[in-house]
Amino acid sequence: MLTLSRRKLLASTAMTAGASLLPVGLPGAGQMARPAMSPVQREAATDSLMNYFSQTVPQLLRPSEGTLKWPSIAPSLPGKEYSTSLWDWDTLWTARGLFRYANLARNPELHSRVAAHARGSLANFLDRQSATGRLPIMMSVTDPDPFGCLKESTPNSRNQAKPVFAQLALLIADETNDVAWLSPRFDRLMRFYDSWIAGNQSPIGLLVWGNDVAIGDDNDPTTFGRPFFSSANLLLNCLFYADLTAAATLARRLGRPADEQRLSSQAHTLANNIEQFCWDPRDRFYYTVDVQCADRRSELVPHVKPGMDMSWKCLPLRIQMFTGFLPMWCRVASPEHAKSLVESAYLADTRLRADWGVRSLSNLETMYSLAFSSNPSNWLGPVWIIVNNLVWNGLRNYGYTAEAAELADKTIKLLANDLAIDGSLNEYYHPDTGVALSHKGFMDWNLLVLEMV
Repeated sequence: MLTLSRRKLLASTAMTAGASLLPVGLPGAGQMARPAMSPVQREAATDSLMNYFSQTVPQLLRPSEGTLKWPSIAPSLPGKEYSTSLWDWDTLWTARGLFRYANLARNPELHSRVAAHARGSLANFLDRQSATGRLPIMMSVTDPDPFGCLKESTPNSRNQAKPVFAQLALLIADETNDVAWLSPRFDRLMRFYDSWIAGNQSPIGLLVWGNDVAIGDDNDPTTFGRPFFSSANLLLNCLFYADLTAAATLARRLGRPADEQRLSSQAHTLANNIEQFCWDPRDRFYYTVDVQCADRRSELVPHVKPGMDMSWKCLPLRIQMFTGFLPMWCRVASPEHAKSLVESAYLADTRLRADWGVRSLSNLETMYSLAFSSNPSNWLGPVWIIVNNLVWNGLRNYGYTAEAAELADKTIKLLANDLAIDGSLNEYYHPDTGVALSHKGFMDWNLLVLEMV
């Protein structure tokens, strides 16, 4: 069992520059202070985070080195886990947080550096594209493709980079009011989407992971340990929809109307497929679905006359995770479904809505666990700041402003507490106590807390 030292208890009590907090308890015997904050506490917590980021943010801007030909963005501090790596979706979230910090700090010089390193990160990925359009999940200073994503085979069960690069490019374009720099590489984005559709599109139009390696929410039970090409994961499909939409916007700005129309049409079709196949009316929840449904009677019992047709094309994997809220994040959910989802799965009980944010997995699931794990990282219940941020955005998208504000307070106070206790931030947290569970020095999407202040 995790324990807290007296020093950590005192540090937690002293959080936010002396702002008064409720007593802090030991995990399992009580809970840390509830996250509701007064304006004074919120300001103090925000100031403590801004002060920390003022010291650490510049350290994430990494010069070109080794196989990383262009300046890039690191997900963690020098010398810490992941510090010599460049990851796909981590780069998007970290860049968003870095731009937000530079804007809040009113630091144009830093903002310019963030833009240069974000463009460099994107170039590092796109310049490694395979002949068939595939991109690596991760690069390091010593290895451009540690996961072997660019190795070709048919079918190719190896995963490739998550579809986030148009979102990264659009972020840079919005922050700099310039998109011309992307023009020489835009066709690479189009080939990237083609490679996903050619290798990983299921018969029902949803994308599937090839295997369970580096899928983002690593040990998501709807994909982890399951057969190859079987899991039409909600995270993958919502990211792909968001990226197609971003790419359509970029195509319009670049004066490519045919590409804009094609990308918009693909996004529209995918949105309809998510609504049709992933919404479960019984549970009022969006689920990842299994696409292994096939009528094999003619093969297995050819002498028997077929009866009723097989009317279903997929089966819901009824495991409730934070991914059920992602159709709200990318604005695919219908207003009726969003309302039903929030009322039944977020406001009704604490299966996903916890004291310190959103559980990555419902605590009613049999595989719920808060154990430390680094490989794969644990998405079976701990609070991740990226999860809090995605759900927060989804709530705001559909008018749940009070609920979003409450979640923002939880997130701000969680990280401010951690900073007061450990002197740095961590990768994921106990949902009921707020205790840090892994990887001290982690930055990455923790910077997204600044969007929530």
